[in-house]
Amino acid sequence: MTGTEHIGSTALWAGFVAFVLLMLAVDLWVFGGNKSEKVTARAAGAWSLGWFSLALAFNGGLWWYLQRSVGAEIAEQKSLEFLSGYLIEKALSVDNIFIFLLIFSAFQVKPEYQRRVLIYGVLGAIIMRAIMILAGAWVVSEFSWVLYLFGAFLLYTGVKMFRAVDHQPDVRNNPVLRFARRYLPVAEGEHGEKFVIWKDGKRYVTPLLLVLILIEATDLVFAVDSIPAIFAITSDPFIVFTSNMFAILGLRALYFLLADIAGRFHLLKYGLALVLCFIGLKMLLLPWLHIPVHISLSVVAGLIASSVLASLYLTRNN
Repeated sequence: MTGTEHIGSTALWAGFVAFVLLMLAVDLWVFGGNKSEKVTARAAGAWSLGWFSLALAFNGGLWWYLQRSVGAEIAEQKSLEFLSGYLIEKALSVDNIFIFLLIFSAFQVKPEYQRRVLIYGVLGAIIMRAIMILAGAWVVSEFSWVLYLFGAFLLYTGVKMFRAVDHQPDVRNNPVLRFARRYLPVAEGEHGEKFVIWKDGKRYVTPLLLVLILIEATDLVFAVDSIPAIFAITSDPFIVFTSNMFAILGLRALYFLLADIAGRFHLLKYGLALVLCFIGLKMLLLPWLHIPVHISLSVVAGLIASSVLASLYLTRNN
């Protein structure tokens, strides 16, 4: 396992958490994240580019800080780890988007209401992943053999994903949704962007809240895949956390950017499945074969890029 040197000082953790809270506030109250209106592809593209640029700027700043404080070797190692982790998390988040589209379509959620669901989904994802990352980092530090379990799980997940590319999940019969409907009074019909309403003195949840519950459950499932994947790159909690957060913060913008053209990226799921298989094998072969971070980054980038380009080529006339 690479990246055994942990760099997360109290100042770095505090500074990054403050940055995340600031960007969430900007998204909510400055750029209209709390307004019910349709997000245009142009605005989503600008936001996506902005998040990507911020991630690269952060990585550059981290490299500069570490070079001055702990030396060039660790600075280069950590910057490569962050970039690899960010790329893996960003690519796997695209699979989330396919499921989000299915959920919104199944419940016929209008585009102007989708943004509110997604902003709360992002908030929930940040909390859940922070807990899972810190717990995972502790488990890995105490029981290093758990990495082989992660590797086996990722290999199994990759093979399962590869075989189920054309399978469309029935989101309306999801067990989480059935459980919620059993214990929550649901006011059927459209109620704007409200999650809860009062009717005849009784409180009801709206179908939009059920959609939010499904979105959160979906992200939890994907986190179970993506977080072990990044532990194949580094065991440094700060790198795992920051790369995850940047991918999550840009998820909403990426969704609206790809919502209308997601069908053109059918082959990307094959690429993601191969990425999970590669990472799983890397973890399982660790006692006999050490794959440097820059090679892992090249393989992951190559698999994702080739699947995207192949998808665009095959759907060029659509």
